[in-house]
Amino acid sequence: MGKAVDVRITGTVQGVSFRAYARTEARALGVTGWIRNERDGSVVGHFEGPDEAVDALVDWCWEGPAYAEVADVAVTDGSATGAATFSIG
Repeated sequence: MGKAVDVRITGTVQGVSFRAYARTEARALGVTGWIRNERDGSVVGHFEGPDEAVDALVDWCWEGPAYAEVADVAVTDGSATGAATFSIG
């Protein structure tokens, strides 16, 4: 079946290649959707895929790449869009 979630990651998450690493991780896990920077310094994303894969990507967001300092990962249920890839916005 699968699931879809929307996430907002806060902390030092811009300027540290967070989006690029998230895309690599998402592709490795088989998760589709997107991720983008926001003007307030956060990163937001939409993840879709098998439950375990989406959960693993959300867990990864708590760590992020080496220079990220994640303060919070807020997760809400999302609506599946049928995304075929994972893109950076």
